Amino acid sequence: MNNKFWKNKVVLVTGFEGFLGSNLTKSIISSGAKVIGLDIKTFRKQTIFCAQDYEKIIVYKGSVDNRSLIRDIFRKHPIDIIFHLAAEAIVSRSYQNPLKAFESNITGTWEILEAVRKYGKVQAVVVASSDKAYGSHKKLPYREDAPLIANHPYDVSKSCADLIANTYLHTYDLPVAITRCGNIYGPGDFNFSRLIPDAMRNLALNKQLKIRSDGKFVRDYVYVEDIVAGYLQIAELLARRKIPGDAFNLSDEQPLTVIGLLKEINLALPGAKKLKYKIMNTARYEIKKQYLSSTKARRILGWKPNYTLKEGLRKTGQWYVQYFKQI
Repeated sequence: MNNKFWKNKVVLVTGFEGFLGSNLTKSIISSGAKVIGLDIKTFRKQTIFCAQDYEKIIVYKGSVDNRSLIRDIFRKHPIDIIFHLAAEAIVSRSYQNPLKAFESNITGTWEILEAVRKYGKVQAVVVASSDKAYGSHKKLPYREDAPLIANHPYDVSKSCADLIANTYLHTYDLPVAITRCGNIYGPGDFNFSRLIPDAMRNLALNKQLKIRSDGKFVRDYVYVEDIVAGYLQIAELLARRKIPGDAFNLSDEQPLTVIGLLKEINLALPGAKKLKYKIMNTARYEIKKQYLSSTKARRILGWKPNYTLKEGLRKTGQWYVQYFKQI
């Protein structure tokens, strides 16, 4: 992270209180940037922010699809950089309430980008898409030129947001980059419907993990600090016009089955009890095998993960152990 670049920059982070958003925001405020945070839930009890962090953030509570709110933010603040992370991020909730997912993930994206087009002189916009935007392909790993052929609510909402970002990039020449990441994990993820947080919780509480799938689903996993570094690097290079607007996969390129991941968790945390689990095989509308190639990000950005899976899981496990001791 180049602190000289970020010092005094005005940075809008949508979804700033979420898992990735909070980790990214903490990194940004440490550099001397001025952060504007927008989230539908603010000042959460479950957060990695401390009181001193909040003092450095101009907080807006509201939905990213609220046009008047977005317009007011842009009129009041000379925004330089945007990280658009706000989204309905849970596949199961998107299946249960597709309209909410579409409003947040699709409408929210065009509202941000339209505000940039109308009101802003923004130097870089990084839009968080997803590996799910690709849909299901037989050819793996997914590369950035693979078609976006999603079928189910969450996946389609990310495909649409991805295409909308691409529209503003190519039609209006906005400085937009799109990120598609593997499964992100690390400290500060309080969404225990996700596999790694749920596994860490059950380990800490000595309970049995219930696996929704058959245990054979394949994903890649990448530590949150590596993703934060990738986002910051993309924004810096985009703002300096060192790279054109484009899509980038960010992955550790080490795909694992669910059962394989649980074995790695046990190996990374040798002092803990072995994780107990039960295969439920109840998952619906989830892609069986999905993982990414980061060749493009390595070549163009010079990005690569700094943490091995073992290192990342160890740090993550240690954080959750301390967290559950305190509550």
